[in-house]
Amino acid sequence: MVHFKFFHGIVTQINDFTIGGGQNGEGEGCYKLMTVEDGTGNIVHFVISPTTYFVDNEIVSIGDSITGYYDGDAPVPLIYPPQYRALVVVKENNYQNVKVSFFNDQLISSDGQLKLNLSPFTPILLTNGQPFSKNPANRNLIVIYGPTTRSIPAQTTPYKIIVWC
Repeated sequence: MVHFKFFHGIVTQINDFTIGGGQNGEGEGCYKLMTVEDGTGNIVHFVISPTTYFVDNEIVSIGDSITGYYDGDAPVPLIYPPQYRALVVVKENNYQNVKVSFFNDQLISSDGQLKLNLSPFTPILLTNGQPFSKNPANRNLIVIYGPTTRSIPAQTTPYKIIVWC
């Protein structure tokens, strides 16, 4: 289980990021360093790798509002601003909400804030876009949803679920 943590803000810079010291340059251009500022002076650098999952395959540019999710238990270099390996990036929009979390056997998020009510029409996919045929309970999920109830936990019928295997 990944202990997802997040940072939300505006992208202020996107630069190429070099990994390792390979002689043939095969990794050049494959990694990016995305600088995100939250508006209160807090800054984070996200390392964007070829495996970073961008919800809806959105292209992120300078000035976009994003939320980057990373593994809160992963080791990080002791530098400022902090540098995290982005696992999931969400480009914010007004038409959908996204929750990245572990969902238990009752399909309640690990923070207890969201409960999923599945419909037979809810697409459940893998990160590669292929259908997921098992039960999504007790897994790390990327949930794309719209309106919720005002209960605690809030309940929703998701637009789409991506299973983070």
